[in-house]
Formats: sequence, C-alpha cells, structure tokens
Amino acid sequence: MPHDPRFGPDPDALHPMPGHRRVTFVKNLDLPENVSVGAYTYYDDPAGPNAFLDNILYHFPFIGDRLTIGRFCAMAAGTRFLMNGGNHRMSGPSTYPFPIFGGGWTGRFPGELDFPNRGDTVVGHDVWFGMGATVMPGVTIGDGAVIGTLAVVAQDVPPYAIVAGNPARIVRRRVSETEAARLQAIAWWDWEPERLTRALPAISGGDVDALKRAAGGSDV
Repeated sequence: MPHDPRFGPDPDALHPMPGHRRVTFVKNLDLPENVSVGAYTYYDDPAGPNAFLDNILYHFPFIGDRLTIGRFCAMAAGTRFLMNGGNHRMSGPSTYPFPIFGGGWTGRFPGELDFPNRGDTVVGHDVWFGMGATVMPGVTIGDGAVIGTLAVVAQDVPPYAIVAGNPARIVRRRVSETEAARLQAIAWWDWEPERLTRALPAISGGDVDALKRAAGGSDV
C-alpha cells in the first residue's frame, strides 16, 4: 500500500524531513544483524546518518549481545551505546586485554577470553535521549523514559522516568507508576498511522485519561 502523507511521514524514508538530511529514520539504515530499531525512531546529527552506527561501540558479533530499540524514540547527536565488547576482566592484577592480540599472548591461562557480559541492551518505545547521552552494556530503558544530556546510564531505567547525571539517577517520574502501566497497556506506538494521527491531541497534548478515551475506552 502506498504511503499516505496525511498520516505522518513515510516510515520507510531514510530522511523523513525534506531539506534536513541530519534527521534519519534509523531502521532504514544498513543495520548489523545484532541491531534492531523500530519504526519512526530517529537520530539527529549534523555528521549524517552513519554517525548512529559509529556510536555503537565494541559491538562484536562473536559476543552475541544485541541492541534493541523500540518505536518512536528520539536520539540527539552523540547518543552512544557501549556494548559488551568493551568490558575487561578485573579478576586479576591487570585489566589489560592481552589475549585479544593473539600470538604468544593467547592460551596462557584458563578462561582468558571470559570477559564480562552483561547481556543485551534494550530500549523501549517513545524514549528521548539528550545530546551526548551514553548507555552502558546490558541496560534496559523503559518506555517513555527521558535520558538527560551527557547522562551515563549504567543501570536500568524504569518506564516514564527522567534520569540525568553520571552515573544517571532518577530526577523525577513523568507520571505515577500506575499511570505508566496504563500507558504501556494502551501502547499507542503500535497503532496504525491513521489511528495514531487522529489521536495526536491526546498522545502529545492530553493526559492518560484522554489517551484512554482515544484508545476507545478500553479498561486500562
């Protein structure tokens, strides 16, 4: 079915804003197999679209960790994801990664390549990243969260929390935990473009009750 511009930008466009090539719908980049990004999530950087890929660091396929980002996320320039390939062993006197250089530095002791692995990095839907935010390996960021400029996120972030600082800590909650659960149950980010477009007054300008009404009054 052809795209209908009445219901928002084309989710399959690389640059959804004519004349603004710094804004990229990330899912339309040539992403590695271990990275998945949902529709309408964008990255905004004057360095161009590939800056997003350049800011996924230490993501080596043999480690097996994944970066998953949901729909409708907004990432400012310099948003960076550090993956598990950047972890070093700290169980001995030195943290230097001797074995990765091969030759006589490989095969010297058992478990030499057992570097710490904190698992996948998962970002929910409708998450806003300020400029220069850094996400450490294995973190889960909940739906609707806000990550402050230059924040370093080393621990999981609850849905609809605002975090800032290094290390990032919760500044406040955007909504109560009960309201956050209701918003996640409504899951407006999964709606078809026409339905979503008609509900924009509630999604961006309303509150949870208004969004519930836009969702058809479902029991959430």
